[in-house]
Amino acid sequence: MTTRPHTGRRRNEAAREAVLDAAVRLFREDPDVTVAAIAAAAGVGKQTLYRWWPTKYAILLEAFIEMGRAVVPEPDTGTLDGDLTAFLTATFTRADEVAPLLRTLMAEAQRDPATLTTLQDFTDRRRAVLRGLLTRHGVGAEDAEAVLDQAYGVLWYRLLLDRPALTGEQAAAFAQRLLRQLKPAR
Repeated sequence: MTTRPHTGRRRNEAAREAVLDAAVRLFREDPDVTVAAIAAAAGVGKQTLYRWWPTKYAILLEAFIEMGRAVVPEPDTGTLDGDLTAFLTATFTRADEVAPLLRTLMAEAQRDPATLTTLQDFTDRRRAVLRGLLTRHGVGAEDAEAVLDQAYGVLWYRLLLDRPALTGEQAAAFAQRLLRQLKPAR
């Protein structure tokens, strides 16, 4: 049996990348950017965007997820101290770069269940990396969840209230505070 050839237009990868890059650039400047502005900046027609994405936020979400895949820190220094410090430092020092995008996506997630689900999946994958790091060093499930909630709670609090992300030095100090909580009481 032969497979039926694809009858619709396939995505042009160069156009797709141009759209994603334009969306990130324009959303950083103005969260109220229009589909027409994204299309113009990418050098494609609006119909191309609507054929590939249902909303301008879907474009941003796809771009954001791709950016996130490229930079998930997975340190392996050999110690919990080193790994947690490296993970939090990498996570927090990059937060300012993506803060406007995350704020826009979080606002849209409050209105659109599909955006919320995709954003939850994205954050769940990020949490899984940190959970794996903690588990690899023998941190129990309950303690690991507490560290996850505290680490990502600080991140989201600062992002959503437009506070500066922790610096590398602040992130390292925060890691030390979290580690002290994991030490048995003496």
